Amino acid sequence: MNWSNALNDYQHYLKIERGLSHNSIENYSYDIKKLINYLEENSLGYSPLDITHEHIKQFIYTISKSIKPRSQGRIISGLRNFFDYLVFENYRNTNPMDLIESPKIGRKLPDTLSVADIDLLIQTIDLSYEYNGVNLGERNRAIIETLYSCGLRVSELIDLKISDLFFEEGFIKVTGKGNKQRFVPIGDTTQRYINIWIDIRNHIDIETSSKDILFLNYKGKQLTRAMIFTIIKKLVEKSGLKKSVSPHTFRHSFATHLLENGADLRAIQMMLGHESITTTEVYMHVDRSYLSDVLNKFHPRK
Repeated sequence: MNWSNALNDYQHYLKIERGLSHNSIENYSYDIKKLINYLEENSLGYSPLDITHEHIKQFIYTISKSIKPRSQGRIISGLRNFFDYLVFENYRNTNPMDLIESPKIGRKLPDTLSVADIDLLIQTIDLSYEYNGVNLGERNRAIIETLYSCGLRVSELIDLKISDLFFEEGFIKVTGKGNKQRFVPIGDTTQRYINIWIDIRNHIDIETSSKDILFLNYKGKQLTRAMIFTIIKKLVEKSGLKKSVSPHTFRHSFATHLLENGADLRAIQMMLGHESITTTEVYMHVDRSYLSDVLNKFHPRK
């Protein structure tokens, strides 16, 4: 088995067996390609079946000189998963990553916006902005409001469908990582902004494959992840906000603000679609004043 065959098999496994998205599969593949490129650049003819712990160790040592510990840890994790797959499929007997340790890195706290920051960004949107006769200002307001008010990942936002909206019940159906679905509450304000956009959307000549997609470009096609990043980047620049803001910043802000206002961590986990509560617990470190308030309110020895 050569590297190309092994990588193709692994990608097929990630798609069919684990139900991962195209972007997730690309991220997993990137880690393996780093190793493949290293072997090719150094004329090392090791296949996925005969590469050893020592070879991997030398590769990790080489890349550690040029990448940060966090990136190094991600590559190690990606390779470990890849070789676990080869062992699972009986291509190999052992995983050469077993004795490779990830570098110690501090837990990176998520960036957040204040409520005032988010209000500023929404107020900055030019609601009269049109392109080719389509009001994209109203669309952009609905996008920002949905990202923040529902705590969506950018991939979940661009895949959101008209048929996923259950406004009478006060929920939207979100398809997250691994095609896992969850219902997320949606407030009246966000519903109102989405409905304004839907009225505009109804007058667009929509591409057949995007008939049920909520957020579209002026051509009636589904938006890309890159387009959402661009919309936010331009909005931040126009607002004068001196912060680094991405689509995920709104998701982090959603969770942090819920926690600060007393929401239960388990409820936040369910709304974010985190498989493990430990992933959600990172928000416990964002605002320590919240922890002090909890202690003062609930502890008998306050």
